[in-house]
Amino acid sequence: MKRVIHWWTEERRAYLLLALPAVAVYWAVMAFPTVFSFILSLTNYNGGPVFNNPNIQFVGFTHYLRMFRDQYFWISLKNNTLIILISVFGQIPLGFLFAYVIHRKLVKFTGFFQTIIYLPCVISTIIVGRLWRSFFSPYGPFTEFMQKFQPGWENELFFDPKLAIVPVLFVILWMYTGTYMIIFLANLQKIDPALIEAARIDGATEWQVLTRIMLPSLSGVIVTASILAISGSLKSFDLLFAMTAGNPARRTSVLALYMYDTAFKHSPKYPLANAISVFMVMLSLLLIVLVKLTEAKFGGRE
Repeated sequence: MKRVIHWWTEERRAYLLLALPAVAVYWAVMAFPTVFSFILSLTNYNGGPVFNNPNIQFVGFTHYLRMFRDQYFWISLKNNTLIILISVFGQIPLGFLFAYVIHRKLVKFTGFFQTIIYLPCVISTIIVGRLWRSFFSPYGPFTEFMQKFQPGWENELFFDPKLAIVPVLFVILWMYTGTYMIIFLANLQKIDPALIEAARIDGATEWQVLTRIMLPSLSGVIVTASILAISGSLKSFDLLFAMTAGNPARRTSVLALYMYDTAFKHSPKYPLANAISVFMVMLSLLLIVLVKLTEAKFGGRE
């Protein structure tokens, strides 16, 4: 006599009841708006009722082609690429370096340095943007500092299309490095100190401890930090809005700011703005897949 296995067990019901609210919230807040945005990007919708609107017509990928032909899209994509690079290859290495120095107690007053490095992360981004905008302004402290070494020096950072993004990249590096320091510091504390002490007894140098024990143990954390850096870089908006608002001549615009300007400034172009948002989602997924493939190739682990 065959044994009948019931799939609707009490355990499965408990799993379903626990997971269903989170899944429902995810679909309502994340998945549905993404799918709906993609649908709108394929239409000529430009305001008014969304449902039962006889004027809405399907236009295919017209707005995507229009987006790719727009020079400001490529400028925004280039700036987002720079932010991703400064985040992945700037914030993460610096965050690990600070975490390593604090964890190994290579400096005194580790608690003080940990607080100072992490402090920018808890300040409002708009306030940070305004403060640094004043700092780098033609009449700000940065100008006075440079004139100490070069009298008569004129500050044109925010007026030069080629240099205006540099202060923004510096502030992004300064502001978010503390987040990754905390992430690495928390995971460094999980490494068994006896393992490090055994390596030191066997004659391992500080560099060998770092490269042979700590970094391999944190490979999974590095991947997670990279995913956070990529997703955060593509969402960059408030800091840019507060510091430059995309100026001069939209040369410091990023994809999120480009989407905002397209949707809400001058003559609104909602389908084009939706096309930009869908592109951002797809780009983010592509970069995350590349990071996960790199993790699989090099054996990332927690």
